[in-house]
Amino acid sequence: MAVKVLVVDDSSFFRRRVSEIINQDPMLTVIDTAQNGREAVDKAMSLRPDVITMDIEMPVMDGISAVREIMAKCPTPILMFSSLTHEGAKATLDALDAGALDFLPKKFEDIARDKDEAVRLLQQRVKEISRKRFLMTSAARPKASEPIRPLGSTAARAPERQSELQRTVPSASFKRSGKSYQLVAIGTSTGGPVALQNVLTKLPGDFPHPILLIQHMPATFTAAFAARLNGLCQIGVKEAEDGDVLKPGHAYLAPGGKQMLLEGRGAGARIRIVDGNDKVNYKPCVDITFASAAKTYADKVLAIVLTGMGADGRDGARLLKEQGSTIWAQDEASCVVYGMPQAVAKAGIASESLPLDKVAQRILVELGR
Repeated sequence: MAVKVLVVDDSSFFRRRVSEIINQDPMLTVIDTAQNGREAVDKAMSLRPDVITMDIEMPVMDGISAVREIMAKCPTPILMFSSLTHEGAKATLDALDAGALDFLPKKFEDIARDKDEAVRLLQQRVKEISRKRFLMTSAARPKASEPIRPLGSTAARAPERQSELQRTVPSASFKRSGKSYQLVAIGTSTGGPVALQNVLTKLPGDFPHPILLIQHMPATFTAAFAARLNGLCQIGVKEAEDGDVLKPGHAYLAPGGKQMLLEGRGAGARIRIVDGNDKVNYKPCVDITFASAAKTYADKVLAIVLTGMGADGRDGARLLKEQGSTIWAQDEASCVVYGMPQAVAKAGIASESLPLDKVAQRILVELGR
């Protein structure tokens, strides 16, 4: 059965273009369109689409307000379209906070190198987030005495299904392995902004190690995202710059469009920011940063792969494991897209599979905090 999509945008041209692309895929079908946020809320409630594509700036009701109301009344996977500007970045992050699952640039030439690739990517994103439809609706169904909460809040996440790995390490009995660390590295993609916020806001300001963050994100977004995290967290968070010396209690977000590497050893390690090879699909790339961490810190890395599409992080995590470092993956139930963590888990690289809301706790236990 085809995935039912509601397309929302105040531009008739853009509604038509997105609808044409979606309808080219036999597994997808556009059931209706809306030209503002109010129409989007009304049609979401009456038509119950599987996925909604949503513009941000619209008359009557903007996209962020519409996302918030839809998540409160009829939780639905939402893909935002965003302009690649600083203001567009801030608005997109607000939409993700409100409960949207993912975003793409509104200009198709910014999505991919060629038109056909951009079309495939849009279709793939819609299909991927549609898989969260059942979990979202069942998780958001309140008890008689419980108010409806927006799906962006952790209280409304899907019930946690324990994987085989997770059953071997119940959240109630986390135990420290006794290993020593010098670095924490976290890689993520689709669903990552909300996931990273969930983890980092639970860490204390005196966190004992530096943290590297690799999030698939456009170049114009990473500075705004780092600033947002810095304002929410007790640890310091910044967009990484070439020459940054790694400090405990600080997180460094790889800049979009670049690759983040390391040089030096231990307390003297520095960040190198480079353009990287155009043949690499992701900028930043989790594999590249993980591989550099393996070379610099050997067995002293705690690496975590969170929600995301594809398999970026698997090869880098394998190199880390070969050096003796520790690899964890987010579990399927709490992922927006169980791609990157699944790739690591299936390859036998991850020693633990963790629900998102337990990741910070597990990190602190492992570090003896």
